Amino acid sequence: MKRNADTLLPLITILAMIAALAGALLLAPTERIMGDVQRIFYFHLASAFAALVSFTCVLIASIGFILRREPTWDNLAGSAAEVGVLFTTFVLVTGPLWARPVWGQWWVWDPRLTTTLILWFLYVGYLVLRQTVPGYGGAMAAAVYAVLAFVDVPVVYFSVLWWRGIHPRVLTGGGGGLDPGMVLPLLVSVTAFLLLSGVLIRERYCLANAADCVDRIAFASEDMKS
Repeated sequence: MKRNADTLLPLITILAMIAALAGALLLAPTERIMGDVQRIFYFHLASAFAALVSFTCVLIASIGFILRREPTWDNLAGSAAEVGVLFTTFVLVTGPLWARPVWGQWWVWDPRLTTTLILWFLYVGYLVLRQTVPGYGGAMAAAVYAVLAFVDVPVVYFSVLWWRGIHPRVLTGGGGGLDPGMVLPLLVSVTAFLLLSGVLIRERYCLANAADCVDRIAFASEDMKS
């Protein structure tokens, strides 16, 4: 069963990514004002969804570690954080690529952009904390930090409603509705990126658990020698 999942899930993800590329680049209609540059939107928004879901996974796993004290929960939190930072980086790269031809500048201090940048720094800080404070104490400190850092996730999502800015409101109302022909490509792209984030988290989690097993074997071997 596990071997089938190891093969099937990545295959489904690859097919979904191909479908997302085809939908965004070939099937979706060209936006009337922005033209083809708008097609970045399908990957930008999908990666944002993947990042927020990954950070939600960090929150759940961190709470699990605080309550259960089991290293597997800590490994899951760290794995999801790495993937979340990866997708947030992609958001921060694709955003300016769209903004330069549309807004005339690479970056503006819009509420959505600013809170997303803060989110990136928060979880990079989380990863640094995990590396610099080893052992159980460091894992517990990282778990508490992750719970606090998650506060920025809903702030990012609702920032376009709470503050006035120029970032488009696509899924939060306010006149940013999509052309009907864009809805299906967007859904396919979001699904594909969520699958990709799931595969990456799963693989990184398995590597972290394997590394723990190696460390335990090495520690037991050293004990036997002494």
